[in-house]
Amino acid sequence: MTDPVNPAPVIDVHAHAMPLPVLHWLAEEGLCDLSRLDDGIVVLDPRISGVGPGAPLPVARSMHDPAERLREMDATGIDVELVSLPPFLFATTCQDGDLVAEVIRRGNDALVDYCATAPGRLLPLGTVPLGWPTADAEARRCLDILGCAGIALGSQGGSQDLDHAVNTPLWELLSASGTFVFLHPSGVPDPARLGDFWFPQLVGYPMETAIAAARLAFGGVLERTPLTLCLAHGGGCLGDLRGRLDMGWDRKPVAHTTSVPPSQLFDRLFYDTAVFSPAALRHLVDTVGAGQVLLGTDHPFDLAEKDPVGFVGSAGLGPAAVTSILGATAADLLGDALRRTVATTR
Repeated sequence: MTDPVNPAPVIDVHAHAMPLPVLHWLAEEGLCDLSRLDDGIVVLDPRISGVGPGAPLPVARSMHDPAERLREMDATGIDVELVSLPPFLFATTCQDGDLVAEVIRRGNDALVDYCATAPGRLLPLGTVPLGWPTADAEARRCLDILGCAGIALGSQGGSQDLDHAVNTPLWELLSASGTFVFLHPSGVPDPARLGDFWFPQLVGYPMETAIAAARLAFGGVLERTPLTLCLAHGGGCLGDLRGRLDMGWDRKPVAHTTSVPPSQLFDRLFYDTAVFSPAALRHLVDTVGAGQVLLGTDHPFDLAEKDPVGFVGSAGLGPAAVTSILGATAADLLGDALRRTVATTR
């Protein structure tokens, strides 16, 4: 837990919950099968999950049991988690705007109640109906009424990419307020080719994150409305595309859409540590600097980092970098939201 020599708490910015109230409501609406919940499995309607019909989705007990979550956090040295709904509850591919808004609203309400059971440890990140005109209103409700510490977003929504004009009011709100924003992939580029071997998560998610970030850059969003934005999974494939994207910006008029090369816009973003290789973490820090990297685990999914503090320490980054990554930078970004948390725990 928090080291008295280093007062910054260890903060995990990438963690998920699927609170029971929203799952029960979905079941009542015929959009969820909870018959295997005791076995850690839930089946969601494809309109909600964005995955194929009947696909079994893992639901660890700590997804809906905050006491179990706290035990797991203690075991891995995590003081504070920023908790968001998983992408399976973003309704990313749903074409019914009213249904999307209702799922998101109920999900946010349930998530806030879940986190309220441990206000000194769990901070909710509300999500929004991306790609729909109500996205900014739900963000404002999350921040001003529900008291969320920030906003978690998918990589697409309502059949629109992030740089579509429908999302402009959302970007303006989040930019003006300096809100912490966490971007998690909520789809994959080519589902037909990624249906095997758990490739949607293993291959598709890193690709999807790179596409979403590239669209935010080339679409002008990051230049017009600078965001306090953290990309999941270390930014996915984005780090290895930076040189190629800069080259395209320089040589192709159609890609010369901003006043600075895209890499300069990417340098302003934040990236979590869920890269699962010390060499990959070193490469990320070498690319963007330790001050742009935040601890992220993907807890409690089975593809989560199991020893997050040890993993950061294993990369050979030096004490200052480790301190920054484990929580000092996140503490600065979260500001008042975290100060309220620390005051509660001490």
